[in-house]
Amino acid sequence: MKSYPILILLPLMILSSGCNEQYKQLASEKKAQNIILLIGDGMGLAQASTAFYFQEEEPSFVRFPVIGLHRNPPSDALITDSAAGATAFSTGYKSYNAAIGVDKDSISRETILEIAARQGKSTGLIATSSITHATPASFFAHVTHRSLEEDIASQLAGSPVDFFAGGGLQFFTQREDGANYLDTLSAQGFVVNTQKLERPGHLSLNSKYGYLLAPEGMPKMQEGRGDFLPQATQLALDYLSQDKHGFFLMVEGSQIDWGGHDNDSEYVIQEVRDFDKAIGIALDFAEKDGNTLVIVTADHETGGMSLSAAKVRMQSDYRHIQPTFSTGGHSASLIPVYAFGPGAGKFMGIYQNNEIFGKMLRAFRLK
Repeated sequence: MKSYPILILLPLMILSSGCNEQYKQLASEKKAQNIILLIGDGMGLAQASTAFYFQEEEPSFVRFPVIGLHRNPPSDALITDSAAGATAFSTGYKSYNAAIGVDKDSISRETILEIAARQGKSTGLIATSSITHATPASFFAHVTHRSLEEDIASQLAGSPVDFFAGGGLQFFTQREDGANYLDTLSAQGFVVNTQKLERPGHLSLNSKYGYLLAPEGMPKMQEGRGDFLPQATQLALDYLSQDKHGFFLMVEGSQIDWGGHDNDSEYVIQEVRDFDKAIGIALDFAEKDGNTLVIVTADHETGGMSLSAAKVRMQSDYRHIQPTFSTGGHSASLIPVYAFGPGAGKFMGIYQNNEIFGKMLRAFRLK
């Protein structure tokens, strides 16, 4: 009888010793030197699920050991827009729909990007929208309404952003006030490229880099955008990872949302596939680095998308999926949060969207 406990413990010891590196990360309390926050705008669970059904390769989502859910109502409604959603992530404050980097009383609040820069870290922003659009703007700008994109553009040069890539050129060069903010960016140490995502011959922390590659949003994947998002993510990581103090990088798959608003399932599917590639780039870096927290989430769900059974002669055909939509706007769905790396365990459970800010600060050991 005395041998029974040994026989019971032996397989447990084998299982414990066989734990893979992902699950060891959960128990780790070490500080995250870097954070990569990837936001799939409008990407609810159905949108993310398309990566499992509409591409041959295994999606990057399967590589996350931690999944949580966030609740996302703004301060003035039941359903959030991108501005209030991103402001909750960036500042830790719930705010009204259309708010950019300000709380519900329109008071400017310091963002996670600004805090990281104050701690000596390098920072970056990437989007397939204009860089002045609601989500990226909420990490560096402070204005009362998301529509003030010229005001947002004017704040970029004086912000602590070191690397950015996206669209929005017209808000810097074709302005009502006649100013040319490309000159201002250059005066602030930016090497600006308005033609293509080209790697500089010498990628140095002594310079800042900006890519404004479309008048407003970047082209759709269906229009030939190509690998801009994963390539920009890789370029940003090559640059930011040179900083021994660490970095904060936000990457947005902006147009998942736009496909949802259009109730265009192919638009959504192609944008999610592209976003999934960027997630893979981030995870590859984090796995090699060992000091990087990767978080993937969305500000809200768009379109009330469902992966429904196809209809054949009024009957449901469970062999085929036909994506459907219930709205042209946003929905109130809880949103998945995926996490990998030091501090990932903090993202388990169900919590408010503005709590993600505090979880990132604690991962950085700044709170």
